[in-house]
Amino acid sequence: MPAAAALDFQGSSVDLARALIGAVLLVDGVGGRIVETEAYDAEDPASHSHRGPDPRNASMFGPPGHAYVYRSYGIHWCLNLVCREAGHGAGVLVRAIEPTHGQERMRARRGPVADLLLCAGPGRVGQALGITRAHDGLPLDRAPFALRSAPQPVEVIVGPRIGISKAQEMPWRFGLQGSCFVSRRFP
Repeated sequence: MPAAAALDFQGSSVDLARALIGAVLLVDGVGGRIVETEAYDAEDPASHSHRGPDPRNASMFGPPGHAYVYRSYGIHWCLNLVCREAGHGAGVLVRAIEPTHGQERMRARRGPVADLLLCAGPGRVGQALGITRAHDGLPLDRAPFALRSAPQPVEVIVGPRIGISKAQEMPWRFGLQGSCFVSRRFP
């Protein structure tokens, strides 16, 4: 699978979040089409990078085109794709994927759930793809990651972010129009 040459990791997190809709993301051959993302930026009070670098979020301040992995609620590993120039602290949270590769491995990790729920939500994405802290800081253009831009143009819908307590009103959540694999319906 070719690298995501058409995806601009040097640009804004909002632009990348929109461009990732329809892209294919695999981790060790498991994954599918990205159908939902959220953008986060250092100036954004809901971002892990808002207060500056620390040991937990250091990867967000590293080079663009790398993974930032964090543990949510002490339970789920969540995957972000770092963008902008190194030192800025911006990324895109992968909120939902339409599973197309390795569904049996996903089910082994997630249990007996319907395909619609395998990767609907950032914690589920992390679990289904086998994301751990060991993936934090790894480049997205080589194994275990494979990422390629959407093979054809897609219709992207926009809405406010969810699951956060600050800056909820920001229209920085993006989804694939008509997808039944998003974590939550768009307004």
